[in-house]
Amino acid sequence: MQNITKNFKISSNKKISLNDFDTAYTADYKKEDAKELLEELVSQTAELQDKLYAANKYSLLIIFQAMDAAGKDGAIKHTMSGINPQGCQVYSFKQPSTEEYDHDFLWRHYKALPERGRIGIHNRSHYENVLVSKVHPEYVLKENIPGIKSTDDIGKKFWERRYETINAFEKSLSENGTVIIKFFLHLSKDEQKERFLKRIDDGAKNWKFSSADIEEREHWDEYMKAYEDAIEATSKEHAPWYVIPADKKWFSRIAISHIIVETLKELDLKYPTLPEEEMKKLQESKKLLTGE
Repeated sequence: MQNITKNFKISSNKKISLNDFDTAYTADYKKEDAKELLEELVSQTAELQDKLYAANKYSLLIIFQAMDAAGKDGAIKHTMSGINPQGCQVYSFKQPSTEEYDHDFLWRHYKALPERGRIGIHNRSHYENVLVSKVHPEYVLKENIPGIKSTDDIGKKFWERRYETINAFEKSLSENGTVIIKFFLHLSKDEQKERFLKRIDDGAKNWKFSSADIEEREHWDEYMKAYEDAIEATSKEHAPWYVIPADKKWFSRIAISHIIVETLKELDLKYPTLPEEEMKKLQESKKLLTGE
């Protein structure tokens, strides 16, 4: 599995075409084996998260980006199902509020960063500002940026500067102990159609569907180009992007869990060792307790 997930990792400054990635890829794995394998990976994640929390040296920031119906919510639910809630926090970013528009585009994301020892999950993220905003540049006008009076002022250099800002932001986080993993759940347009139809036909899932989803679907090619540009510009060794096949939910969850486990293992996390003086106090406490 490790060699497979390496194929999902995008090298720094590598040109990509999302057409080259098979959205239905499952390697040699079978659906009937997925539940047991995922349970094992979730168990490993929980054990490593416990050490992460105890060591209080690193934090882990996991970013999920995708087109609608790609399975972000389900991936978070299933891959994080064994985590201690005290050591994990999830933020889902919607359209910015008036207050958020009155600050720079990273402000609300700074506020949602995980503390040391914790796992932070961002369901959508600061990348919306180079994805949705790139497809709909009129949203940038709401930021009231000096020198940007119309969409005609938003050109190639603007987006390059925004990528540079994101790279600097993530580099700073990395240098201060935040480990970053970025997942793009790569869904095919045909599979999205099938999932939309299921949401419409299933009364319990109607709330997940919006007519706006269809409007955004009409911009599919623009979004794919925006994702390619963003991934190419911001996949760095300290903050890598992984393009995860998302047509088969069971496989995408296994791949995501495996990458999380491998990333945490690379930190060589250990429980803190108490100083000798504190160890003596522990033994004294033990004597007192056993002597009661």
